[in-house]
Amino acid sequence: MAEIPQGFWDGEHRMLARLISLVEDSLPGKEDVLRKLHPHTGQAYILGLTGSPGAGKSSLVDSVVREIRKRNQTVGVIAVDPSSPFSGGAFLGDRIRMNEHAMDDGVFVRSMATRGSLGGLAKTTKEAVKVMDAFGVDWVIIETVGVGQSELDIMYIADTTVVVLTPGAGDSIQSMKAGIMEIADIFAINKCDMPGTDTLILEVNLMLDMQDDHIKWRPPVKPTSNLNKGEGIAELLEAIEVHRNYLNEKGLFSERRRERTKSETLDIVNHQWQELVREEVERPGRVHDLLEKVAEREVDPYTASESIINWVIEDLKKV
Repeated sequence: MAEIPQGFWDGEHRMLARLISLVEDSLPGKEDVLRKLHPHTGQAYILGLTGSPGAGKSSLVDSVVREIRKRNQTVGVIAVDPSSPFSGGAFLGDRIRMNEHAMDDGVFVRSMATRGSLGGLAKTTKEAVKVMDAFGVDWVIIETVGVGQSELDIMYIADTTVVVLTPGAGDSIQSMKAGIMEIADIFAINKCDMPGTDTLILEVNLMLDMQDDHIKWRPPVKPTSNLNKGEGIAELLEAIEVHRNYLNEKGLFSERRRERTKSETLDIVNHQWQELVREEVERPGRVHDLLEKVAEREVDPYTASESIINWVIEDLKKV
């Protein structure tokens, strides 16, 4: 499907789902579709929610979507789940937990499996974001799979990153560590009706006090609960808007997106280069023979890799 179906431009969710499946499964025509969608991207605001397993991210996303819809703005949600070991599909299926919005034409929810990817996201999450963006939603919300201290991919996609913590779940210790805590633009202390909330808020603020001398934006700490009609959800969305305005006023929004576009281009180059080398490696001939020599320790890996690169470059020049 190299052509974009008219139904996609007409706002049909069925066509949006088909295009996301096409890029997620890397079907033929994927790159042509992404090329045609590219001029229509760059309008949606991308919000990332990340945190440890059990932090209540899905319920929090559900509440944030409800708050956004009160403003008559449209939302696309990408919920990244662990993969099924049997089918490779999304294991938890966040759409089940967001059925409240199932009949809402202003909300589209897509579960994506990590399929073995590290970093809290699926490999094709960026591309799914592009499809939703081109579809015309006002917001794209990405909920990462439950992450630890080093899965930080969300910071390379989201305009605003919300790190979700919960009292009594070990997060009081985590708050003093590096890693995921350092990528937060906003902290959401979820399940704030539980004991230990005030202690956790104090500890996060103490950590931020220690960083005040070298951070330009101090992440606000917002208590939230999905009970009691969504306590703190409106305040959380307001904090997200304040951060969005801050990025615009300081010129950081356009700067971040420029750098992200450059980085994405290099990622595509890297991927296509790897594919070229892989094709050369799988083909019987000089590369296969050279790798055999490396295996026999007749040639060192550095000399061999330089030779392979030179051969691929030579072949490209002949095309």
